This record gives sequence, structure tokens and C-alpha cells, in this order.
Amino acid sequence: MNIIILQHIKIEDPGYIKDLMIEDGAKLETIELDEGEKIPKDLSSFDAMFCMGGPMDTWMEKEHPWLVDEKKKIKEFVVDLKKPYLGFCLGCQLLGEVIGGKVVKSKTPEIGILDINFSKNKNKDKLFSEFPDTIKSLQWHSYEVQGLENNKEVELIASSPETKYQIFKYQNHAYGIQFHIEIKNTTVNEWGCVPEYKSALEDQLGKGALEKFDNAAKLNMKSMNSYSKILYSKFKNDILKL
Repeated sequence: MNIIILQHIKIEDPGYIKDLMIEDGAKLETIELDEGEKIPKDLSSFDAMFCMGGPMDTWMEKEHPWLVDEKKKIKEFVVDLKKPYLGFCLGCQLLGEVIGGKVVKSKTPEIGILDINFSKNKNKDKLFSEFPDTIKSLQWHSYEVQGLENNKEVELIASSPETKYQIFKYQNHAYGIQFHIEIKNTTVNEWGCVPEYKSALEDQLGKGALEKFDNAAKLNMKSMNSYSKILYSKFKNDILKL
């Protein structure tokens, strides 16, 4: 199993899912885009692509010129090569944009341990059929994907009260996941050190919210890790067919 991982800040990696991949002996090639690392020209040798979150937004191409090439490479991997893709948060939004959607500022930012509600499409989905109808997961975003309704190759898998496209699937091999199911016990405190994340957190939940947020995440960690295990197992066995 040969996985390319696109990262936009070092502390935001595949987390618990990365641990599971390492246990399986997967070959992981991490590209730290924010540090100037380049995505390989030839993507054909990779079995799948993971694209993680980050403090920047999809439209910030002047501030982060590497976003231009990243979008091209995601489109090549997903649309042209038709290879498996999992995008989390920013990685979800990048997928949404390259398949014809738009990324817009959310009316209400979602920050906290919040409900994700699955549609009936979950029941026949390769990745999410074993998930309950509602789960709690970590959210930390102020932008979201919209405008995918007219793309007949997109299927809505899950929503929340504030965000329609919490999970969407493109064809049968690429998934955008807006929330963070991949987190570990250390995640919230690590992300709380990022100025953009801390500012969004305090704007939404008030000063000193980090400790409460961290405690809430840890209270729900067991269930989130169990969902990560299901997601990874289904991705490996039913999408990659390994």
C-alpha cells in the first residue's frame, strides 16, 4: 500500500489513521506543501491520496502559490487517473472545488464536538455503511463546499445543521470529509497553537475555550477512534481492495 499524503501544516497529519497505516506497514510519502515540498510529477505509482487540513483557504493562491499545482494534481489523480482519495477539511474543500463546486464562507462557523447526520445513501456506501445514523466528531472550520447539486457524479453522504456537504463522494473512489474523524488525544492542544485556529476558536466559543474543547474531544475520543478504524478498514478492503 503506497499512499501519498498532502499536508499544509506539519501538525495536521492523518493522525490516528496514520498510526493504523503504519501498523499495516504502508508506505507513506508525505509532501509538506507549506514548506516548499513539491508533489511528484508522476502519480501513477500511488494507490491512494490523502489530503489534509490547514490554516489557509482554497482561494489563497497569491499567498500560497503551491495551491495552484496542488489543485491540478488532485484533479489529475481523482478525475483522470480515477484513483482513491480521502480529503479532510481543507482537503475536502479542495476536492469540491476541482470537481466543479465552490468554497464559501459558512454562515455559522462550526467549532466543537458536533453532530454529523448521515443520509440514506450511507446504507449502500462502501466506506460508511457500518456507521450509525448520527455520530459526534470534531469540527473546526469557517468555510464549506457548496454548489455540487448539479454534478450527477456526486453523492451526498452526510450533513450537519450548518453544513450540507459534511461528506460527499465523487464517483465511487473519492471522498470529501469536512470534519475531523482522524484526531488523537494531542490534536486539539496542538492545533490550538496555530494562530488562525486559536482566533477562530475564541471568536466562536470565547477566550479560554481551548481547555473545554480539549476535554470534550477527549471524552469522545474512544468513539472517534473507533470510527477511524472502521473508515480505514473499509477504505483498505473495499476501496483499495487490499
